[in-house]
Amino acid sequence: MSAAGVPQPVKLSLPLVYQQKLFEELRKEDELVVLARGLGLIRLVTNLLHSYDAAGNNLIVVVNAEDRENAWIGEALAEHAAISMSPKARGLTVVNTDFQSVGAREKMYTNGGIFSITSRILVVDLLTSLLNPETITGIILLHADRVVATSLEAFILRIYRQKNKVGFLKALSDNPDPFTTGFSPLATMMRNLFLRKASLWPRFHMHVAQALEGKKKAEVIELEVPMTDAMKEIQTAIMECVEVSIHELKKGNTGLEMDDWNLDSALLKNFDVLVRRQLDPNWHRVSWKTKQIVNDLTVLRGMLQSIVALDAVSFLQQLDTIHAAHSPPPGSTRQSQSPWLFLDAAQTIFDTAKRRVYSGKQKAGPNTTIESLRTVLEEQPKWAVLAEVLEEIDRDLYFEPVTRDDSNGTILIMCSDTNTCRQLRDYLQTMHVRPRTEKRVEEFHDPEEDQPSGAFMMRRKLRNYLNWKREFAHVSATLFSENQKALSGAVDPRLAQSKGRAPANKRRRVRGGGSSGAGPGRLENGSIGQYFEKPGEVADLIAEIQVTEEEAKQKEDIVADPLEDMDDYYQMYDMQDLVVIHAYEGDQDEHVLEEVKPRYIIMYEPDASFIRRVEVYRSSHNNRSVRVYFLYYGGSVEEQRYLSMVRREKDAFTRLIKERASMSVVMTVDSHGIEDPQEAFLRTINTRIAGGGRLAATAEPPRIVVDVREFRSSLPSLLHGKSMVIVPCMLTVGDYILSPNICVERKSISDLISSFKDGRLYTQAETMFQHYKSPMLLIEFDQNKSFTLEPFADLSGSIASVSAANAGANDLQSKLVLLTLAFPRLRIIWSSSPYETAEIFERLKAMEEEPDPIAAVQAGLDRDMRAEEQAFNTEPQEMLAAVPGVTPKNIMNITLETENIKEVANMTVEELDPLVGKEAAKQIHGFFNKDLIEDY
Repeated sequence: MSAAGVPQPVKLSLPLVYQQKLFEELRKEDELVVLARGLGLIRLVTNLLHSYDAAGNNLIVVVNAEDRENAWIGEALAEHAAISMSPKARGLTVVNTDFQSVGAREKMYTNGGIFSITSRILVVDLLTSLLNPETITGIILLHADRVVATSLEAFILRIYRQKNKVGFLKALSDNPDPFTTGFSPLATMMRNLFLRKASLWPRFHMHVAQALEGKKKAEVIELEVPMTDAMKEIQTAIMECVEVSIHELKKGNTGLEMDDWNLDSALLKNFDVLVRRQLDPNWHRVSWKTKQIVNDLTVLRGMLQSIVALDAVSFLQQLDTIHAAHSPPPGSTRQSQSPWLFLDAAQTIFDTAKRRVYSGKQKAGPNTTIESLRTVLEEQPKWAVLAEVLEEIDRDLYFEPVTRDDSNGTILIMCSDTNTCRQLRDYLQTMHVRPRTEKRVEEFHDPEEDQPSGAFMMRRKLRNYLNWKREFAHVSATLFSENQKALSGAVDPRLAQSKGRAPANKRRRVRGGGSSGAGPGRLENGSIGQYFEKPGEVADLIAEIQVTEEEAKQKEDIVADPLEDMDDYYQMYDMQDLVVIHAYEGDQDEHVLEEVKPRYIIMYEPDASFIRRVEVYRSSHNNRSVRVYFLYYGGSVEEQRYLSMVRREKDAFTRLIKERASMSVVMTVDSHGIEDPQEAFLRTINTRIAGGGRLAATAEPPRIVVDVREFRSSLPSLLHGKSMVIVPCMLTVGDYILSPNICVERKSISDLISSFKDGRLYTQAETMFQHYKSPMLLIEFDQNKSFTLEPFADLSGSIASVSAANAGANDLQSKLVLLTLAFPRLRIIWSSSPYETAEIFERLKAMEEEPDPIAAVQAGLDRDMRAEEQAFNTEPQEMLAAVPGVTPKNIMNITLETENIKEVANMTVEELDPLVGKEAAKQIHGFFNKDLIEDY
């Protein structure tokens, strides 16, 4: 379809030049578009879809769209249709698990339109010809960066291109990083997508730069906020722990590619994935210390984010939970402890974090000087800057009360997550509340007392923290009480501290001059011991931060939110009076900007993609002015992470441009990426040897019947890639039917463990032997992980302690032995990856006849039940199969005689008896009628 005849509203909704050029390019070409984040990818998709929707008589399929993207696309198409008044536009239809009727889906496909279909449903509909690929006008694939050779999306595109070489195919992505990892990553991705052209649109693209750097630029005020000395000290200590941990990883794993294992890469979000990807193939061989360090790196990197995001009290509480999670039981050795807890830097982290909340002071007693605690409650530096910015905006609105443009006077504050939004909401609501009752004398009035402060909020947080810490100490003491009894003469130093004395037979080194408020000391093995405040110290703190009369008066108005008298609490506000606090949500932020139309935007935390969204928003509207306040901690991890993300995206686009310039054209495929017909015919030659020893060349490719639930895995796609015909069916017995005699039950490791626990595997093996001569159990491992059961052996055991005599019975390997003893003729296939499984299946079918799909579906069903009567709705059946008493034999009786699970749950034993038998009826009825409260 040509670009001519595109409705005018489409162009109006793409005001920028680069958007229009990219739209025209997509209308003409089948290509992969990689756009920089924040440049309006979803807006481009909605306009492209509307151009086809307004034309009518099209069947467009959107693949790989998320739920919120579906909602956005649906709203945008409806808005476009209303503006253009197109009579043929029908909007978006989302096809997911809610659409259970096969007939309804087939009718919708026949009528045409725009459909967003989940990958699992789409691949089954294409294989069963419920949706004929030849009738599809085109496919638009979102998140192309997630498509790999084994994904369902690559499977869908292969089926589509094999049977439809006329329809268009557009693939889009706003994440360039995955296209730059591996050998020739762009060329590999193009083969997976069956495309031959790539279009790259970075921020430094000529058309993008001209559109965003013109006269209509947003006014940006950059505010570098210095961190406090304590925050700098904690950040430096955490970075030292991260650096030491990475060094230990390198030293213990010298045979791996570790160029990216450095402190700069550790600031990126995907660093954990990078390390695990390197270690996974040999995970069963790495030492315990390596595994511990990998987990510690995740914790430490989270602490780097928390030090700039959380307030001092919340950060200290987080440290307490981290320390408790990493604390060993009493009597443990240094080898069973997280290595970073033995560093001096770790001591600095805990000591400094505690000093930000409270510290020790000397208090005179009757006979001696004893030590107590005083509050510090250090505030985040950004809070004061935020208050100053809001005050500046108020002055601006006061002197310029009349809106000069189409913008509202609304103030939009953007944060990284909802926790930060909640923190800022509490601060803004309480920053003018003074937590004291003394009356101020005007002649001695200090002007600084009127300055915004987070004291009220911090005092409330400290009270909650002390209450939590008291309960936490009680739980900790109870948790380790049994261990202490088992250790002769051993005393937990943490419990000793909570009683105000040190253990008599142990020496404890205390940092900071031995001050009780200075922080935790060291345990006997050298690690940091957790500190629990003494009751007297807690009493001093509680007395200092007790609820004053003024606080009690203010708390009712600020914190309470009653539902009665709603007119007193809820009313319409002028947009100029609103302060909207919102968390970054990717493309959804464009909606926020368009709906709020803010004149003032405060970026409390930096985000590169949102800066571009503001640029696009400002450049798209001539009559809206925007002032942006950009806050960041100078010299912090927050700043480095932001700069690193911008630099990595630029480098990724640079590498993509270079690879595209030198990328060779693959000649084994046609213009649509489809294999040559002669090559495809040669691959259909059946190499099974007949009785006369000759090769039987047949035009019919081999066929495999596959259970529809197996399309969660990548194996059906790989089998289809080997020129095998995949027939999806709802199977009762087995997962893959290779021949009339061979039935295969596929198990991943996690599924194998759960099957042993609930006894499901024994039932499945029994039913396979009833209907097939050669039942097989396929145990399939992940291709990127170790090909051994050692890493999973501990997952199959019971948590409860068992004797040495029967400990082996809980082991996964022992259960496999018991299974083979129970079914001696059961063949077990060990496969290292889905690729290897596809090779095994191909060899197993070499001497066998082709399976009959109808017979495969009827296996396990009653003789008088026709195959077409079997329900296609898999989700309720999977839920029902987990109910005790429901077996593969009786589940079909239940599904045919009942309407839904609710009806089964309300049935009596007498009503269930004719369907499943008396014993199974009792189990099913008992499950649904169990009194959980009484049992608890």
